[in-house]
Amino acid sequence: MAGSSDHQQEERGPQSTAIRLQSYLHGGTSSLLSALPTVFAFPVYKTIFRQQIHNTSAHRAVGQLYKEGPAKLYRGVVPPLLMRTLNGTLLFGLQDTLLRHLSLSAHNATSPAALSALAGFGAGMVEAVVFTPFERVQNVLQNSQNDRHLPSLRSVLKRLTVERISQGYYRAFLPVTARNTLGSALYFGFKGPVCAIVAGQGLPPMVSSFVSGTLTSMAISLTLYPLSVLVANMQAQVGGEAKGVVACWRALWKSRNHSVALLYRGGTLVVLRSCITWGITTAIYDIQQKRSS
Repeated sequence: MAGSSDHQQEERGPQSTAIRLQSYLHGGTSSLLSALPTVFAFPVYKTIFRQQIHNTSAHRAVGQLYKEGPAKLYRGVVPPLLMRTLNGTLLFGLQDTLLRHLSLSAHNATSPAALSALAGFGAGMVEAVVFTPFERVQNVLQNSQNDRHLPSLRSVLKRLTVERISQGYYRAFLPVTARNTLGSALYFGFKGPVCAIVAGQGLPPMVSSFVSGTLTSMAISLTLYPLSVLVANMQAQVGGEAKGVVACWRALWKSRNHSVALLYRGGTLVVLRSCITWGITTAIYDIQQKRSS
C-alpha cells in the first residue's frame, strides 16, 4: 500500500507542477498577444506622459508629438513592450502561486475574493521590485528634455548605472510599490466578482472577462492616477537635486495650482488604455485558464 501511495504522489507531483506553471505561461501569452495593441496605443501612452510631465492639454501634447515627427514618436517603446510581456508572466503566475498557498493555510471563513486580493498584493510588491528599473528607463526616454544629452537607450542605461540606486534605476520606488500593490490587490480582488455579475447578464465568457478586466482596470487606473503622475514626474528627470517623495508631491501639487482637475490631466485617456490592454489580457488569460482546468 505504501508503494502504491508513493507512486500516486510521484504522478501527482509533475502534474501539480505543470498546473502551477500554467498560470505563468498563460499570463505571459496573454500579455504578449496584447503587446501588439500596446504598439498601436503607444502614441496614447506618450500623450498621457506629456500631460503628466508638462501639465498641458491633450491637443497641445499631440501637437508637440506631431512637430517632433515620427522618428521620435516611438522613442521609449522598447521598455513597455518588454514590461508588458514579462509583467503578465510574473504578475499572473506569482499571484496564482501565492493564492494556492494562501488557500491551503487560510481559514474557511476567508472569502475567495479576499484571498485573491491578498495574493495580488504580494505579486504587486514583487512586480515593483522587478519592473521599477524598466519604468524608470521608459520615463527618461519619453521625456523630450533628455533628448540632447541622453539620445539613446544605451546612453540612458550608462547614466543610470553610475547614479546611486535610489536615484538611478530605483527612483520613485516607494510610490511605484504603493501603486502596484494596491492596483494588483484591487484588480484580482474585484475581477472575479465583476466577471460573475457581467456573466449573469447572459454574455459569453470571453466577453464577460473582457468587460470585467476593462471595468476593473479602468476604475483602478483612475483611482491611482495621481500616483502614476507622481512617478512619471519623479522618474523623468536625471540628476539634479535629490528630493524625497513628500517633497516631490508638494512640488507637483503646487505646479498643478492645487487643482485636482489639473492633476488628472490625461486621466481620460487612461480609460482607452485600460480597454485596449487589460481588457484583452484578462479575456485571453481567463479563457486559457478555463480550457486547461
